[in-house]
Amino acid sequence: MLSAEDLRRDPNPLAPDYSRFRVGERLLLSGHSHQAWPDRGFEGQRQAWLDAAEHVDEKWEHAFARAERVREGYRRLLGGGEGAIALGPATHDLLVKWISALPLRDRPRLVTTDLEFHALRRQLDRLGEAGLEVVKVAALPSESVGERIAAAVDDRTGAAFVSAVFYKNAHVAGGLDRALEACGRVGARLLVDAYHALNVVPFDLAAWGIEGATVTGGGYKYVQLGEGNAFLRMPPGEVLEPVVTGWFAEFDALTGSHRPDEVAWGSAGSRLAGATYDPTSHYRASEVFDFFDERGLTVELLAQSYRHQVKLLAERFDALDLDPALVDRDRSAPVEKLGGFLALESPRAGELRKALLARGVFTDHRDTTLRLGPAPYLSDRQIEDAISTLAKLV
Repeated sequence: MLSAEDLRRDPNPLAPDYSRFRVGERLLLSGHSHQAWPDRGFEGQRQAWLDAAEHVDEKWEHAFARAERVREGYRRLLGGGEGAIALGPATHDLLVKWISALPLRDRPRLVTTDLEFHALRRQLDRLGEAGLEVVKVAALPSESVGERIAAAVDDRTGAAFVSAVFYKNAHVAGGLDRALEACGRVGARLLVDAYHALNVVPFDLAAWGIEGATVTGGGYKYVQLGEGNAFLRMPPGEVLEPVVTGWFAEFDALTGSHRPDEVAWGSAGSRLAGATYDPTSHYRASEVFDFFDERGLTVELLAQSYRHQVKLLAERFDALDLDPALVDRDRSAPVEKLGGFLALESPRAGELRKALLARGVFTDHRDTTLRLGPAPYLSDRQIEDAISTLAKLV
């Protein structure tokens, strides 16, 4: 089995498993936005086509089996435990359906933070324009954000929304157990976005004290599943009747009898389903989950790797002693308390990203933030080469 030290070597022993993305030839610090997919995922994508050709409309039995493997993969990343898991093409799709199940007539207040990911931020802002009360608490300092959410919820609150790791700066949220306790006390729900935590920091719901929370996320980034692989985990006993609903939400109840004007529901995990979908993403994802298992890429191993890589990025950047007016890094949280990327601030972040890309260094940026996202298939030498390239550009 691989160790965290093995993943620092050059060449990285995982690089041959990602040959189609040429991770050994390119400096892919795009991990916060788009990680490489292991070659194993290509086999899943190919099998989806072959199953459709062989089984035609009977392919859904095979597709649903793949979907169940994806659910189990996510369940393991959440530390196991109970609670139904719904799958969807994107977190926004699942969020809209989940929000539509909230008692918003009686509880028109929604609480969130000022650093949420774009899909949620935009949707809540629009709901605010449409008449709901949307309250945003400060996300920073991140270690106490749960306490501020707890103080903001009241008996008019339908739900509170917060990220486990904030997408802008990689800060890990603290006190979410207190937020959940306060939500339970006033009858509100808590939704935690785990997109930037999965496979980066250990995210055992029991250890975090948030088994009673709804959790959403996806596999586009750190789980390496590619597009079309979002999930939403509901706490045990949750029964949803979303207003926004598709016929697949009653797919496993179609053989039963019910009144013609009755909206029937299937299992808890299917209640956020939409309609006919492309199952290719689940074929790809199930193969990637199997690949991680077979290579011993556990959450604990990956967490060690990311901590080392982010620390290496920070140390090499700090040693450059660059003009902070041109580019600087966020030091408001210790490196040990960050997720899987390093955020740099620059008024010319967009120019830097384009210039880095022209020199073979892939990064991610939004507004004035340039994000360097390593991945377990990169060696220490590749990370140092990327920082050296940044230094020359600045």
